[in-house]
Amino acid sequence: MAILGLESVTYCVDDLDRSTDFFEDFGLSLFERTQRHIRFKLPDTSNVILRNLKTDPVPGSLIDGIGVHEVVWGVDCREHLDKLIAAVEADREIRRDNDGTAHFIADGGLPMALRLWPTYRMPLTSTDPVNTPGNTGRMNVHRKWIARANPKRMMHVVYMVPDTALCRDFMIERLDFRLTDEQRGAGSYLRCDGANDHHNIFFFDSSGPMAGMHGQTRFHHVNYHVIDLDEIMVGRNYMERRGWAKSTWGLGRHRIGSALFHYFPCPAGGEAEYGADGDQLDDGWIPRDWDALFGFGQWMHDVPEFWSQGADWDVSFAETARPRRGDIGRHSYDEAAE
Repeated sequence: MAILGLESVTYCVDDLDRSTDFFEDFGLSLFERTQRHIRFKLPDTSNVILRNLKTDPVPGSLIDGIGVHEVVWGVDCREHLDKLIAAVEADREIRRDNDGTAHFIADGGLPMALRLWPTYRMPLTSTDPVNTPGNTGRMNVHRKWIARANPKRMMHVVYMVPDTALCRDFMIERLDFRLTDEQRGAGSYLRCDGANDHHNIFFFDSSGPMAGMHGQTRFHHVNYHVIDLDEIMVGRNYMERRGWAKSTWGLGRHRIGSALFHYFPCPAGGEAEYGADGDQLDDGWIPRDWDALFGFGQWMHDVPEFWSQGADWDVSFAETARPRRGDIGRHSYDEAAE
């Protein structure tokens, strides 16, 4: 184990006050406000940081527009941190903070950093028992009632990039990520080695027909992990009552990763997603290769035009592809091929 997940994300925004209001309504807890930045802290001790894009940009970022301009990956111990830094430092500059955080520019022009995460803790949650025909999980008791959504952690971040293979290979070779799935013509899903989430980062092909971005590098969204369908919908209702823009697709469930989703247009950039009930994977998983439309969704409330006819069943095991540099992460491909 080495990388545990998303320790911090830094949004570079054009309206700090409006972005702060959004995330407070979204359910994040404001932790710190300074002249330079706003910081929210989640129950797993991860951080969401807001700062001004014009006056305080992230050095070296090639990301166009507002949104998450730096991701900090939390590492479990000093030994693993040093190994990861050495792998990155082989051919690029590392900028170190006083606390040991190592900043760098990943392939594709994406600013990232590595930092020890000694305070990390996975929140312990539970769902209410479910009643189904012939199966009584609750007797003489109603489901719990909640008034607000309260995201527990960040599960993944998504970027639109012109070369998904370049970005994918960097994460595998340098940071020991595992490929979990390929969405044909759309991009690659990757999981960090210290987490069991279906993916912690997705690279979406900004040159492909689904993106409509004409090859730009842009932030797309962060997935904020909540407990269940009820928390998603309570959060949605609250956000709409507060006057925030409605989701384009509404509630839905992806086939890739199986997760429930609900995306909100976000004034800090891209979208903010409530997510729940995604697949959990380990190194026994064999990557799949999905038709883009078939993998996109099983169902959703507001069906987009491009998905109005659904999609034919089309999923298979992914072809084994070796990274282009080094040996880090190569074992995961070898095991899948055996």
